[in-house]
Amino acid sequence: MKKHSLTLLLLLLCTIVRAQSTGDDFGIWYTLGAQKKLSQQLSISLEGEYRTRNNARTTDRWTIEAAAAWKPNRNLKIEGGYKFIDEQRQEKISYTTTPINLKHWRPSYYHIRHRVFLGAEASIQIQRFTISLRERWQYTYRPDKSVSRYDFDDERWEQHNVGAKAKHELRSRLKMEYDFPHWKLDPEVSAELFNAWRTEQIRLTIGTDYKIKKHHVIKAFYRFQINNEEGDIYDYNEHILGLGYQFRF
Repeated sequence: MKKHSLTLLLLLLCTIVRAQSTGDDFGIWYTLGAQKKLSQQLSISLEGEYRTRNNARTTDRWTIEAAAAWKPNRNLKIEGGYKFIDEQRQEKISYTTTPINLKHWRPSYYHIRHRVFLGAEASIQIQRFTISLRERWQYTYRPDKSVSRYDFDDERWEQHNVGAKAKHELRSRLKMEYDFPHWKLDPEVSAELFNAWRTEQIRLTIGTDYKIKKHHVIKAFYRFQINNEEGDIYDYNEHILGLGYQFRF
């Protein structure tokens, strides 16, 4: 198992190096959370997340999420919650094509979003494999905001309004886990699609959890994210390293 773990680590490092040389971006996502079990079926959780981009040199966003989950039986889970998002939008330069002239320069700025979600996850166990399918609907609202931008024609700063935006999205995730006997680092792989009338994002993830006694859980994963969203700030794919901690009580 140690040999296999070393091989996976080397593959991860090679993937990160490749991301920096092919134009894809690399970022690190950090999470810190807590989960409270109210009964055998009902639990609540609170989680904070901090994401980086630009080869982990720039803040992407930070979030706070509150959620609840209800398990009527071992094969079904119903979930719902709210997430507050504060995202750093990248700088933007606009120009005319004929002739090529600079028009506006908008520096990077933070813009908040509010998100609510509701979903269900069904799972089945086949020997040591656990296969699950989660369908989650989410609604995200971004209020309007006035930001500063530079007008090259008038050579002056001006205020520009970024309009409000609301969005419905369906996230479909298929995940498979394997339980190694006498081994705490059980792997899991998943594929997730983000759909809003078209597939806007694809996430391919491999990761594991490490439980320390019964209260502490360390999480780690590698994720390749394909971005296809029109008008989004991202016009590249992302390689992501995820590191997290959760306290369960």
